[in-house]
Amino acid sequence: QLNMAKKKEEFLKEFKEGPLQFKPTYKFDLYSEVYDTSEKKRKPAWTDRILWKVKNLSEITSKEGEFPEEEKLISVTLDDYVSHMSYGISDHKPVTGTFKLEMKPLVSDPLVVLNPEGEWSAEHDVVIRYSAVPEFPSSAWDWIGLFQVTFRHVKDYVTYAWVEDDEISSDGNSKQVYMSASEIPQAGGEFLLCYYSNNLQTIIGISEPFQV
Repeated sequence: QLNMAKKKEEFLKEFKEGPLQFKPTYKFDLYSEVYDTSEKKRKPAWTDRILWKVKNLSEITSKEGEFPEEEKLISVTLDDYVSHMSYGISDHKPVTGTFKLEMKPLVSDPLVVLNPEGEWSAEHDVVIRYSAVPEFPSSAWDWIGLFQVTFRHVKDYVTYAWVEDDEISSDGNSKQVYMSASEIPQAGGEFLLCYYSNNLQTIIGISEPFQV
């Protein structure tokens, strides 16, 4: 039914699916791996499916030549597509897919370059130097966060400094801000600095890893 629908329905044609290398996921007797034993004896079927489609910016841009059609800014790879037979509270078995997502940057050079100054430790206040491209739309609400190298979300910062309130010097495009020693982890480790833009609502600069 799905294959027939993909041939007829325009919106389904570009959707992809991984190989069905698991048993049909419907219909089971509850709390078992036995297919329907009721009087209906329904045929097993792959009714639980995961389809995906990547809409690259090249498909939706309205400016000719801004993103060439062959430019693939986002790519998705299916790593795992399986059913889970241990679940029995439904006559369906759940299906999960694990994907790898890769995104190309829209700009080749970072809007902000960050560098930790000197030796970083919890024994003294530390200094960050950063520079931004001239056209960067900075905000008084921008901040620089200290993150462990394994961070996964913008809210995973250990501490942060406001780029305006904590500024200590400015020389053209290059500026310095400080972080209080009281917020630096005593245990040390490997960390990164990230610049968060309030206007763009995202991280737009990441330093090289360094030791605290």
